[in-house]
Amino acid sequence: MEKISGSCLCGKITFELDRDFKQFHLCHCTQCQKTSGSAHVSNLFTRPDNIFWLSGEELIRRFDVPGRSITNAYCDHCGCAVPYVSNSGKALVVPAGSLDGDPGMTPQDHIFWAERAAWYEAGMDVPHFDGFPE
Repeated sequence: MEKISGSCLCGKITFELDRDFKQFHLCHCTQCQKTSGSAHVSNLFTRPDNIFWLSGEELIRRFDVPGRSITNAYCDHCGCAVPYVSNSGKALVVPAGSLDGDPGMTPQDHIFWAERAAWYEAGMDVPHFDGFPE
């Protein structure tokens, strides 16, 4: 099985996993907007044991929303999202942006679309730049 690596922004947490993802969702629920500070999260799902922590596992912090199946796992140093096992224990949730490369699949859908940010669709029609606009 082909491997893919990943890390947090500061590089203190690093990991490797098999490129064996079963699902890839863009979640627009209001909770995911809060945890990401953006319009949606981009999460891949794989089997719970599909991760090997190379460094920094002790820096991972996890917040489980009481009474909900919503979790935020992040680096205690830089605050960036990192993989975590779902509350049900049935899946490893991998933030797509934490991967160093192509996960080998594209998003399958937009979930919780009714909760999307009011400005999301308008943002798709604005100019695109390769860096900061001048």
